[in-house]
Amino acid sequence: MGSLRFDGVRFAAYTMDHMPRHVHGFYADVEVIADLRADGKVSLAKRTDAIRPSNASKADVRYVLAVAAEHFDKLVALWEKHHG
Repeated sequence: MGSLRFDGVRFAAYTMDHMPRHVHGFYADVEVIADLRADGKVSLAKRTDAIRPSNASKADVRYVLAVAAEHFDKLVALWEKHHG
């Protein structure tokens, strides 16, 4: 596993994780799974557990996604470091 921290959000890329390219963002008590899309954009992962807890603040989720978008290139490099 590798991780980076930006603006209070810790992003993790797990070594044995699966495609599509994504990171787990941790902020306060919230975990958000953010897809790092080939078009250079970040989106909420299309999976039932993309937001934990499921009743997390929408503002917190938006914040994690915004920070991921701001640091997109660094997060892609983190993913590729562990997945080639």
